[in-house]
Amino acid sequence: MRNAPLVGGKIRLTRDVMPVLNPYDGTIIGEVGKSDERVVEEAVAAAVSGFELSKTLTRCARARILKKASELILSRENEIARVITLEVGKTINEARGEVRRCANTLLLSSEAAKKLAGREIPFDAAENGERKWGFFARVPAGPVVSIVPFNFPLNLAAHKVGPAIAAGCSIIIKPASKTPFSAFILAESLLEAGLPPEIISVVPGPGSSVGEMLVRSEGVRVITFTGSAAVGKRISRLAGLKKLTMELGSNSGVLILDDATIPLAASKVRKGAFALAGQVCISVQRVYVQRQVYQRFLDELIPQVKSIRMGNPMLQTTDMGPIIDKANLSRITELVQQTLSSGGKIVTGGHPRGNFFEPTVITNVREDMPIVRDEAFAPVVVVNPVDSFEEGISRLANSRYGLQAGLFTKDIELAREAFNRIDAGGVWVNEVPTFRTDLMPYGGVKDSGIGREGPEYAIESMTEIKLFGVNRLGGHRQG
Repeated sequence: MRNAPLVGGKIRLTRDVMPVLNPYDGTIIGEVGKSDERVVEEAVAAAVSGFELSKTLTRCARARILKKASELILSRENEIARVITLEVGKTINEARGEVRRCANTLLLSSEAAKKLAGREIPFDAAENGERKWGFFARVPAGPVVSIVPFNFPLNLAAHKVGPAIAAGCSIIIKPASKTPFSAFILAESLLEAGLPPEIISVVPGPGSSVGEMLVRSEGVRVITFTGSAAVGKRISRLAGLKKLTMELGSNSGVLILDDATIPLAASKVRKGAFALAGQVCISVQRVYVQRQVYQRFLDELIPQVKSIRMGNPMLQTTDMGPIIDKANLSRITELVQQTLSSGGKIVTGGHPRGNFFEPTVITNVREDMPIVRDEAFAPVVVVNPVDSFEEGISRLANSRYGLQAGLFTKDIELAREAFNRIDAGGVWVNEVPTFRTDLMPYGGVKDSGIGREGPEYAIESMTEIKLFGVNRLGGHRQG
């Protein structure tokens, strides 16, 4: 596989290239051109020029393009899934799921494009509003920069690109350097679906250079970013007066009460903690279990975790793929060792194995330990007992993050109280925080981000409210 920067629909060859590695075996699967300052400047200029075209596209045209792109993506499900598995290392089953979600995200964006509208302003509801009439419209905000992470390189690109096109904006995609090929597939599908080439660019390259140049550019009006809280804060400092949407990190927690359906809770936690080898911002990282059912929960969970099959992600029988790279594998290993040296106890797993890290359950972990306090981004879950609902909620809410949380109980009153007290973008009952469907408002508070994804909601951050007002004059015009 080989790609070069795409600027306004045109290929730009570069002097330097970046190899792309297969996380499973470390082999080079292809290379991509490394964008330089000239390419970035051309991409921004193309986006500024392309915006003059994109904002004139009718809602019908935007919707038609997005719907066609959705169909094209879905028609290539197996082919695209293979590319995702090669560059990300997620299992082929997970990759197929991502392709289907991408198609759905584009379809949702198509539907949202048709519904984009303002409303009438009731001026005469104000004392000084007599004889005034008007409305507001939602108009495209301007060129959008989409900075995409490695873990969902296709669907998270679609979550940024789809709403941008639906809103009438031009778009620049900056894919993760480790996983650039999916972004090109998305762009190519949109172009084949009829998107004018001037409207889209793909500029691969390091975030520290290419990303920062895009963020600083005066030609960019909107930045939508998924990644770590540290990088998100740096983008906020560099961006100036731009509209920002940021989906950042988390240490997502679950509280399991003594009336919970324990087999359900264990099954959900197993899936939520180890999907994509835990390399998901809403991966279950902290589990608090009421003491009366603590051992029972572990007895249900541990056999399920031990049954997870690591191996070649291209095989249908593989449950969990590798860690994205050696640096992250070393980071996870050190994090677990640090936890053990401070009193944590491994119930299962705990070791690197080739390019993998074993699915790991740790107990007896202090709340101030990094594996609880920070985002682990790893196939590791901490399970600790609590004595009451109050203690559990207190621990669950004690986080600088606030993306999503989960509660397992049959008590609707406690569920409602948890919803009111947990400061997060979403609270799930009898479900883990890892659950997401592409039509819902998705995002966090505190260090977990700004704004919401989901096409209907993302469009709001990519448009401006523009007022039209009329002072109605007295009398009638004489014919």
